[in-house]
Amino acid sequence: MTREGRTKRFDSETMVKNGEPVTYRADGGLVAYHDVDVFGHEEGHQIVYKTLSWKLVAVLMIAEIVSNGMLSLPQSLAVVGIVPGVILIIFLGIFATYTSYLLVQFKLRHPEVHSMGDAGYILFGPFGRELLAFGTVVFAICATGSQLLAGQIALSSLSDSKLCLMLYTGIFTIPVLLCSFPRTMNRLSWLSIPAVLSILIAGIVGMIGAGLHPAEDRHVEIAISSSFYSAFFSITNPVFAYAGHFLFFILISEMKRPQDAMKAAYVLQGFATTFYVIFAVVMYVYLGPLVASPALSSLSPKWAKAAWGIAIPNFLIAGSIYSHTAAKLIFTRIFRSSRHLYSHTIVGWSTWILLILFMNSAAFVLAVAVPIFPYIVGISASLFAAWYTYGIAGAFWLHDSYHDGEGVKTWRRKWVQATLAIATIFAGGFICVAGMYVTVRGIVEAYRLGTVGSPFAC
Repeated sequence: MTREGRTKRFDSETMVKNGEPVTYRADGGLVAYHDVDVFGHEEGHQIVYKTLSWKLVAVLMIAEIVSNGMLSLPQSLAVVGIVPGVILIIFLGIFATYTSYLLVQFKLRHPEVHSMGDAGYILFGPFGRELLAFGTVVFAICATGSQLLAGQIALSSLSDSKLCLMLYTGIFTIPVLLCSFPRTMNRLSWLSIPAVLSILIAGIVGMIGAGLHPAEDRHVEIAISSSFYSAFFSITNPVFAYAGHFLFFILISEMKRPQDAMKAAYVLQGFATTFYVIFAVVMYVYLGPLVASPALSSLSPKWAKAAWGIAIPNFLIAGSIYSHTAAKLIFTRIFRSSRHLYSHTIVGWSTWILLILFMNSAAFVLAVAVPIFPYIVGISASLFAAWYTYGIAGAFWLHDSYHDGEGVKTWRRKWVQATLAIATIFAGGFICVAGMYVTVRGIVEAYRLGTVGSPFAC
């Protein structure tokens, strides 16, 4: 859809006709939501995408976001103190809920948006589309690689490191690859149910293990004075523990009732924030200021093995969701409005298989061939996830309120919302710049201390 033909504001509560959401075109004509959304009407199609309920979307969101990132949260509390750390986690949870709302409303106003790339086109034209689509694919591949490394650590812990670490990564890549093959998110959503249970139970097991075998020299600091570098480097853990918004448009596009998307977002943020706080506090209190990142590595061997083993399904499915998302963005971009998108064609399936193979292979190669890969993940998160999760949501509100209202007059009349939107953009910019600074400095420090390994090392 051209920028001139974009749909105008959609109200998910009142704009419903005959049970189907409707919206207005720029010329004022009424049109059904599914007439203009990315997958359109799917009657008679061999492959049906819009099958997700809001409950399954919530499960997908939790499986993807509440994952290995939370294992670094206890160390963040050890750096800044328990009170600032808890306040930060709760604040970021509330902030992420607000930006989720802005993203959902933007998607409902623009049914044709399937990914951040499509949103970028509406905001900034062709350049915005390519930039935001590129960022989505890059971050998804890096996130897949991060899950592969988490799986590597888990398998290594379970087997007492009897194999080369690269082999563990390769072994874990195979099931991640296989689970990312389904063409629709509906299949992945059912796999996400055990994934959510696994990370929840693994966290509980970890907390029990920490409580039964606490560190001898443990103590709790209320607040700790740290340098900007140390403090923000630790703060990036809770910041990026919420970094999953880049998937929201793709998930909502496969919902039966997209107007229910905020229900899924509320469940996600409520669960994530509550679980993050409990896990971070308990692990920090019992394991003390020397708690490792990931925190499960600070447990006694038996409890560490139990927690890592239980968490494996989550790492596996989260990695599959990321690689699936990267492939889905490109696949939909290539075959949009084509029969290859909806039918079991040789061209369609061949392209899909190649994309899935490429995404997982790229994640594997980066994870084992780049010694500073964890820092690369930090750079990609700073450059893209900081904007997708926080900053760009403000731009969505400013854009639609300007074009669907009276321009700047609407901003003045809704000055509180406009101020929040602008503050959101600045927050995304700050996280991006500061995150880049501490990550690059971390790379320099790692090389200076000689802690950087070699490519394809065991």
